[in-house]
Amino acid sequence: MGKALFITGTGTDVGKTYVTALIVKKLREAGLSSGYYKAALSGAVPAADGTLQPGDALYVNRVAKLGESAGDLVSYVYEDAVSPHLAAKLCQQPIDFARVREDFACAKERCDYLTMEGSGGIICPLRWDATQHVVLDDLVKELDLGVLVVADAGLGTINSTVLTIEHLRRREIPVRGVIFNRYVSGDRMQEDNAAMIEQLTGVKVLACVKEGDQDLDIADEVLHRLYR
Repeated sequence: MGKALFITGTGTDVGKTYVTALIVKKLREAGLSSGYYKAALSGAVPAADGTLQPGDALYVNRVAKLGESAGDLVSYVYEDAVSPHLAAKLCQQPIDFARVREDFACAKERCDYLTMEGSGGIICPLRWDATQHVVLDDLVKELDLGVLVVADAGLGTINSTVLTIEHLRRREIPVRGVIFNRYVSGDRMQEDNAAMIEQLTGVKVLACVKEGDQDLDIADEVLHRLYR
């Protein structure tokens, strides 16, 4: 069975999927067997035949040239663009975490390096009903995964990134590092943001991704070590 790494964001729309695709792509271009998995995806767009298209998973599939079927990439796909727990209530299809554990294990068996992408931020409710209360960090802890945090490089990131890291530490979930997205080279504020996050948390900003980047600027050996 392969190694795995969980990717979370400091919130919604920070570019988590974009960065995840670059990570998986870099691993594959290094000649490594790498794959992708996501437990739940909301905001899927219906195709002409009525099937829901899991956009995030299909984007990673295309960019990293995985050649996988959508069913192997994501377990639960919801149409409503809301938190998975609410999307599941709206269509009366709650997440069965036994299925998620099984799908995750199968995904790990198919590759040496599995990248699992989360939904929204780390405190994203996955199921909240009379039967179960499960938040994303509960699943990460159960699967025994370390976490890489994707953060927007701009204003406000010190607060959101430090809070995300501190929450993960409180849950005793290993934090492997931070990657900045939408980085602007030479921007004094963004450079200071990275320095302050490192000083306040002791966690390294491992790479800075600029708009339109097609490759991830990180040493292969550094990236490999994030997977356990």
